[in-house]
Amino acid sequence: MKLTKTLMASTALTLAAGGAFAEAHVEMANDMTLVSWGGAYQASQQNAYVEPYLEMNPEVTATWDESSNEAVAKMRAMAEANNITWDLVDVVASDAIRLCDEGLAMEVDHDELLAPGDDGSDPTDDFGDLLVSDCFIPQIVYSTTAAYRNDVEEWGGEVPQDICALFDLETFPGQRTLERRPINNMEWALLCDGVAKEDIYDVLETEEGQDRAFAKLDTIKDQVIWWSAAAEPPQLLADGEAVIGSSYNGRWFSAIEEQDQPISMLWDAQVFDLDGWVIPAGLPEDRLARVKDFVRFATDTQRLADQAAYISYGPARMSSAPLVGDHAELGIAMGPHMPTAPENSQNVFVYNYEWWADYRDDLDAKFQAWLAQ
Repeated sequence: MKLTKTLMASTALTLAAGGAFAEAHVEMANDMTLVSWGGAYQASQQNAYVEPYLEMNPEVTATWDESSNEAVAKMRAMAEANNITWDLVDVVASDAIRLCDEGLAMEVDHDELLAPGDDGSDPTDDFGDLLVSDCFIPQIVYSTTAAYRNDVEEWGGEVPQDICALFDLETFPGQRTLERRPINNMEWALLCDGVAKEDIYDVLETEEGQDRAFAKLDTIKDQVIWWSAAAEPPQLLADGEAVIGSSYNGRWFSAIEEQDQPISMLWDAQVFDLDGWVIPAGLPEDRLARVKDFVRFATDTQRLADQAAYISYGPARMSSAPLVGDHAELGIAMGPHMPTAPENSQNVFVYNYEWWADYRDDLDAKFQAWLAQ
C-alpha cells in the first residue's frame, strides 16, 4: 500500500486528534490497515472509536482486514517474507502470547503508550490482571457461549438447561454448529464426559485426555456444521439449519436483540476470554507513530465504554465499567447482557489462555486431522 504522510507541527500535542502525544517532527502515515473479526464486533469498533478518530483526523483512512482468526499464521508468513502489511491486529489473549513469544508482536510499555483512566488511574492499574502479555493491549472481556432455537417442535417443549445439551441428541435432536478449532470444544467435551472443571486442563494435557475429548465429540460429529467466522452460527440458527451451537456472546446478542430472531442464550459454562490489540513488530516509523496515536485513543476509558453501547462485551478497563449505559440504537440497558452480569455468570468456565498458548499448535493439528477422518 502506498502511504501518504503528514509532518506533524513541531510543537503539536495531538490530544484532540487521538489522545497520543505526537512529538516534534514525527511523521505519521495517513493509512492504517486494521485487522479484526468482521460482523457485529468489528462494527462496534468502527462505531465506537474508528469513526470518531477519523473525524478528528480527516487526512487519515482506515482499511479493515477480517483475518483475525488467521492472525498467527499470517503474521508468521509476513515476517518470513519481510513484508508487514498490517498495522494493528485484534487477537485473543492466547494468540497475543504466542505472537509475543515469537517476536512477531511488539512489546509495549502500557503506562507510556496508553491513556490514564478517567479516574486518574495508571493504565496498568486500570487494566489490572488483563495485561496478560507485554505485547497485549486489552479491549474487551467476552465469552464463547451456546444458544438455541426456542421454537423447535421436535423438542416437545423441552429447552436446554446446561452446556451438555450440545451432546444430548436424544432430547435435543437437530444439527449443531461448533467452531472449527479445538478451543472450547475440547473443554466442553470433557466437562460433559464427567471431568471436574478444575481438572480439565490437567486431563487435556495427556494423550488419554485428548482421546477422551475426541471420543465425546465423536458422538455428535456427524450432526455438526463447523464454523470459522463467528457471524455464521447466528445465521445458521436464524435460517433453521442448526438448532443449537456456539458463538461469541455479542454475536448472539445481535441476533436476539437487534434482529429479533427466535433464539435464546444458554449461559451455562460460558468460556470467559480476553480480546485486544497487538502491534506487529518491525513497522516503519511513520506507521508505528500513527498506530500508537490511534491505539491510545481507541483504548481510553470513554472509547471502551462507548463500544459496550454497540455490543455486549465488557470493557477491559475498570474505569470504563461505570460509564456503560444503554444500547446506542435500541435504548435497552446493556449491563444485564454482559457475560460478567451476576445472573449470567453463575457457572463460568475460565479459559486458560496460557495453557493454550503452549498447546495450541499441536492440538490444532490433531483437531484438523480428526475432522478429516
